[in-house]
Amino acid sequence: MAPPINPVNSILNRLRSSSLDQCFDLCKGKFSVKGCPLLHDVPSNVSFRPFSLVCNETESDAPFPLVQRVKALSHKGGFLGFNTDEPSDSVVNSLGRFTDRNFLSIFRFKTWWSTQWVGTSGSDLQMETQWVVLDVPEIKSYVIIIPIIEGGFRSALRPGNDGHVMIFAESGSSHVKSCCFSSIAYVHVSENPFNLMKEAFSAIRVHLNTFKLLEEKSLPSIVDKFGWCTWDAFYLTVEPAGVWLGVKEFADAGVSPRFVIIDDGWQSINNDGDDPNEDAKNLALGGEQMTARLHRFEECDKFRKYKGGSFLGSNSLSFKPQKPKMLITKAIEIEHAVKARDKALQSGATDVSEFETKIKKLKQELDDMFEVEGSGLPNGNRESFDCKGDDFGLKAFTRDLRTEFKGLDDIWVWHALCGAWGGVRPGATHLDCKVVPCNVSLGLDGTMPDLAVDKIVEGGIGLVHPSQADDFFDSMHSHLSESGVTGVKVDVIHTLEYVSEEYGGRVNLAKAYYNGLSSSLSKNFKGTGIISSMQQCNDFFFLGTKQISMGRVGDDFWFQDPNGDPNGVFWLQGVHMIHCAYNSLWMGQIIQPDWDMFQSDHVCAKYHAGSRAICGGPVYLSDSLGCHNFDLIKKLVHPDGTIPKCQRFALPTRDCLFVNPLFDNKSLLKLWNFNKYGGVIGAFNCQGAGWDSKVRRIIGYPQCYKPVTGSVHITDIEWDQCMEAAAMGEAEEYVVYLDQAESLLLLTPKSNPIQVTIQPSSFEIFSFVPVKSLGPIAKFAPIGITDMFNSGGTIQELDYNETGAAAARLKIKGGGNFLAYSNVAPKTCYLNGTEVAPEWSADGKLKLDLPWTEEANGISDVVFDF
Repeated sequence: MAPPINPVNSILNRLRSSSLDQCFDLCKGKFSVKGCPLLHDVPSNVSFRPFSLVCNETESDAPFPLVQRVKALSHKGGFLGFNTDEPSDSVVNSLGRFTDRNFLSIFRFKTWWSTQWVGTSGSDLQMETQWVVLDVPEIKSYVIIIPIIEGGFRSALRPGNDGHVMIFAESGSSHVKSCCFSSIAYVHVSENPFNLMKEAFSAIRVHLNTFKLLEEKSLPSIVDKFGWCTWDAFYLTVEPAGVWLGVKEFADAGVSPRFVIIDDGWQSINNDGDDPNEDAKNLALGGEQMTARLHRFEECDKFRKYKGGSFLGSNSLSFKPQKPKMLITKAIEIEHAVKARDKALQSGATDVSEFETKIKKLKQELDDMFEVEGSGLPNGNRESFDCKGDDFGLKAFTRDLRTEFKGLDDIWVWHALCGAWGGVRPGATHLDCKVVPCNVSLGLDGTMPDLAVDKIVEGGIGLVHPSQADDFFDSMHSHLSESGVTGVKVDVIHTLEYVSEEYGGRVNLAKAYYNGLSSSLSKNFKGTGIISSMQQCNDFFFLGTKQISMGRVGDDFWFQDPNGDPNGVFWLQGVHMIHCAYNSLWMGQIIQPDWDMFQSDHVCAKYHAGSRAICGGPVYLSDSLGCHNFDLIKKLVHPDGTIPKCQRFALPTRDCLFVNPLFDNKSLLKLWNFNKYGGVIGAFNCQGAGWDSKVRRIIGYPQCYKPVTGSVHITDIEWDQCMEAAAMGEAEEYVVYLDQAESLLLLTPKSNPIQVTIQPSSFEIFSFVPVKSLGPIAKFAPIGITDMFNSGGTIQELDYNETGAAAARLKIKGGGNFLAYSNVAPKTCYLNGTEVAPEWSADGKLKLDLPWTEEANGISDVVFDF
């Protein structure tokens, strides 16, 4: 009997046999795509091999449809490699040169964070470039070069002289060396830049088999909800009473958070010279904790001493809302005094006794403030006693939070990948741990000076041996899970690359830690309860994302410039949006982009809110106690704590890919996304700041901080990128609603672009909705509830009756002003089964006031008969 036919091999063989001609060619020092020269003067030690000759897809655990898709496009990609004479743990080699060709790239400007960069030559690249896309208009295509992982090495691109593109491969250990790389970078070509990203990272996923794409994973439960993070509200002074009061302020205002993230400050940490069993005392500012280590996996005394029921019922909450700001303000005074002393020492001063006296006095004042203000707990909870059992600590606190605030689904906490910023204190736990000195990669030489890096290098990392990574993460997470915590924000991820010398290099160390983290997530947090942060390097994405499905795509929200530029309060916000928008191009293939928190009372809060409304991820704030703009919040959030979220993650429009929306004096950042029944364009003026490679930091460009004029068109939305949206992109007519201008336009695909001028740190949101013909006369298009920034996201269902009596039936979530376009007044209108009279005007605006009905989850049934 003949063996059964393997359908997988059969199909793959057919695909392979019908493969199109390879798109790339390397010959006589010239690397070409479809006959068009791309890189010149390619060294003779550089090689190119097609995807099909390198990747053994049968060894990949990727789903069969994904493998099939990758193989069908395998002729469009391949691998670059090179050989050197001597084995080394870090190697630099040219891949060839290009000039006079527009490129878009992403580079690491800090260990943790990446951002966008454009130029026209290989010499314009920045250090630690994660990928580069080349515009090839000669063949109406785009080519991406992505440095990847090979064996024990990871790689990045960097600038060379005379237009050369250099690749830097490193292992992170002097014990791991190589001189031969056959697939250290992947190249791919496509006629569509968004397809390019999807196809390229799909191919790498099948090839490396060390990560999974976003499409393969489930999302965290918080992705379509509103939340609050404690960081900017408290920094390290966070405590139960403050968290309770913070949640209560939102709930009392009618916007209940559905999740809370208790950020840094809840852990049991101390410094090497401290009593090994005592928590570090009176910490306030970020930076003070960066040399401290975890001395136990349970919560610190501030949370351990919480007794169940302390804030429930008639029990009073004796907590001053101004307390955190008072403590933080005093801590900032100390920080400034220390900087003044250090500056004097650097200037050659030999007597700094006055500075020392002032610092000592300020520290005593801070200690006194901590003592006087107390913990906010009832008196009986403030004494030191054995706080064990279900009625004490984090478990009791999370239980009480959920008892009092019924809609609070998720309570997450922060931790560093290695435990605390300084890792785990040796000897404090059952784990094998030692302090490992930090070695910063030469590849980071061109990155921004960073206090966090300086502090971590100063103290080293208390590293749990990688063979115990599973036990390490489970020890932390099992306690949290048992205590009612449902997820974690894992931060400071890329410290691993500093401490890999003795552990087989950065790739092997990362695999051990990420595997341990993934196992623990599956066991303790349903596999999805995580936000990854400070992780924006290719090591993490290629090695750490088999389980992780959401992560930060921007730097931290900075409410002011830490380097002292008073205008930074404005221009840093545009920089944040650029980080998030362009990082989403690649990170969004692997994780759900998270645009981070912001503060609703910030001078640019509305600007941030506009971007969060259409970003496609969760919306969460870091408001200080008593410092809220609830009118603004209610334009983002429904009363039940859900959000009118877009269908996918926002991306820059095609005409923004090779421009500089930060300091070219002319370009807007335009983002496109989809709602269920329409498309969205957000236009943001981000001009006024950007990266300066000479000073190695982001600086203000005040000459660019001015109004910018641009255009918006229906075709800016990439309708074909979403199967459900493709038909909407073929409509003959659209209605467009401008959120900030509150105007309605009627356009066709042949209409001229909409001209718009955006003020600095301002925006406009354009909602595009296809117009539907109903019967011989009526035309209709629903906009949604215009009280919300993303009005189209409020429409839950839409159904048209095109035969017989023409009608539009909608389910709309939210209370407020519903707007639709209708060229004629409807004959009748029903709201939740009751006939009502909507307001219609000759300009086509059809308005209806909708209630928020709690019993119906805020959803109204609306019928318009024509």
